[in-house]
Amino acid sequence: SEAKREQIRKVVEENSYTPNTLAKTMRTGMSGHVGVIVPRIHSDSMSQIMSGIADGLKENDYKFILGCTDNEKEKEIQFIKSMQRSGMDGIILMGTVMTPYLKDTIASCEIPIVVTGQSFSGVSSVYHDDVHSMKDIALIMLKKKRNVAYIGVDEEDAAVGQARRRGVEKAFSEMGLDPGKLIRMVSDYTIESGYEQAEKLLREHPETDGIICATDTIAHGVMKAVKAAGKRIPEDISVTGVGNSWADTITEPQLTTVKLYFEECGRVAVNILMKMINSKDKDIPVSNMKLGYQIIERGSV
Repeated sequence: SEAKREQIRKVVEENSYTPNTLAKTMRTGMSGHVGVIVPRIHSDSMSQIMSGIADGLKENDYKFILGCTDNEKEKEIQFIKSMQRSGMDGIILMGTVMTPYLKDTIASCEIPIVVTGQSFSGVSSVYHDDVHSMKDIALIMLKKKRNVAYIGVDEEDAAVGQARRRGVEKAFSEMGLDPGKLIRMVSDYTIESGYEQAEKLLREHPETDGIICATDTIAHGVMKAVKAAGKRIPEDISVTGVGNSWADTITEPQLTTVKLYFEECGRVAVNILMKMINSKDKDIPVSNMKLGYQIIERGSV
């Protein structure tokens, strides 16, 4: 949304790169800047992570340069290389897909890199407990509904795509249901796609009485589609999301979801990166931090 773009623009403006960087680099060997690479900026979760990063960097007297890939994998590689050439002290990468080329680029990078939102072997990271959080919210749904479907995302995304789907399947198994019979649809990360996939789901499987969504944004689109089909939430069809975004409390009914600690994710990523930057040992061990979560029960189930 425009509000999210404006929020991130202000954060970037306050942390802008200046010519004084060169003087500081010559004096200390450090530029006092890190690169932050994001897949998209029109996202509530991204803006929260950015807020945590900005606060953490400010506390360490650091500023940042922002690069947005628009979900294009090639741009991640380009940004990592250009940020290293530009004298950044380190990089925070909001990860989505770990390709062999990206892994090689990170391994050969001469400055520290921390990944957020994904757990990749051999790379320092801060990530969410996607499997267990999704299992727990799916269990809430399955204890009340029987014809439950799942709208996820492309499984190239190991966390949101694969791990959250596994969480739903674990809940099915725990309830004595066959995970192989789970009806699955694939959305992208938009309200529009959530709406379209829910329309298709209700057309092909009119018996559906519960829809578990991989993200809050997808869930918002699903809720619109359910209402457009003349169904009531939660009486006819229940809906759950993941993220606990600001919009969850203004939907009608309010959305049952998982609270993930996005701001903390940004702050922890900065803490790990600062330790790597300030370490005298260039072979500092890989650090992986899994964050907690909280189930937020509201009126949509």
